[in-house]
Amino acid sequence: MEIKGQFVGIDFLLLLCGSAMARVALISGLTRSTVGAICTQAATWRLTASSLRHLTLTRSIMKSKRKADHLERTASVLRREVVATAKVCEIAQESPSVKSLRLLVADKDFSFKAGQWVDFFIPGVSVIGGFSICSSPQLLERERIIELAVKYTDHPPAIWVHKKCTLDSEVALRVGGEFFFDPQPTDAPRNLVLIAGGVGINPLLSILRHSADLHRDKADRGRGYEIGAIKLFYSAKNTSELLFKKNILNLVNEFPEKITCSLHVTKQTAQISAELKPYITEGRITEKEILRHISAETLFYICGPPPMTDFFSKQLESSHVPKEHVCFEKWW
Repeated sequence: MEIKGQFVGIDFLLLLCGSAMARVALISGLTRSTVGAICTQAATWRLTASSLRHLTLTRSIMKSKRKADHLERTASVLRREVVATAKVCEIAQESPSVKSLRLLVADKDFSFKAGQWVDFFIPGVSVIGGFSICSSPQLLERERIIELAVKYTDHPPAIWVHKKCTLDSEVALRVGGEFFFDPQPTDAPRNLVLIAGGVGINPLLSILRHSADLHRDKADRGRGYEIGAIKLFYSAKNTSELLFKKNILNLVNEFPEKITCSLHVTKQTAQISAELKPYITEGRITEKEILRHISAETLFYICGPPPMTDFFSKQLESSHVPKEHVCFEKWW
């Protein structure tokens, strides 16, 4: 998911740090005129959710008539207290409009749950971005790596990713979000239906990869969480904009008894490859396709443009799916 960023200057960030500033040290490449002193000697600062909410609400008094930004939309959402530095270690063009980043996060206190996003602080850019993590938590545990996929838009963090970001660029990250899948080993198995539109695939791919890791752990150790069946519905304009399609099909082929997918394209003009064709449906994801998966054991995760998330969440509610079984997040 990509959430458009916010215009936040150094004064706001210094205020946000509060008394923790006494322990803050400047990171190379971050100056007072940009994001400023955002890391302690351990490359983190500790922030409280109440401080974030208070400062964001204070700032909203001065808000203009422009569209609400990332921090304003997520002001009431809890964040982890850790703000950690990260170094770009790989850049790839995932589609004509989307770049992916692999980021090395050395701080061992930095962690996330599958489906969550990060506040994205960039040196020299006064806008704080919001991007969903698309990798599995286990990749972070094993290699200290997270992955993001950022669609090109006219907001400054996306422009930076697409036009200025280079290998070894340094940024800072803070995890937040209440859209996640984090089952415990003793929890009852659940089926998952994942519904993605465009770059809304990002948090759902994290959930899909996490589920695959849990299944591998269960098979290898004979203990741990038992995942149920997982069905991914994913819609994009055309096959070139279907992000991570090879990764998705690799998981489908690795776990055919557990993971299936239906890939939808709405404006396809080119010929569809033989590899993709068995999984492709031309046209939007339909209500009928989703509702046939309703059961007492099924959880629904939806992420995409607001009209899409509104439509499917309302259809599920009208079909008497319990609210606690439907989790959705909008990208804007």
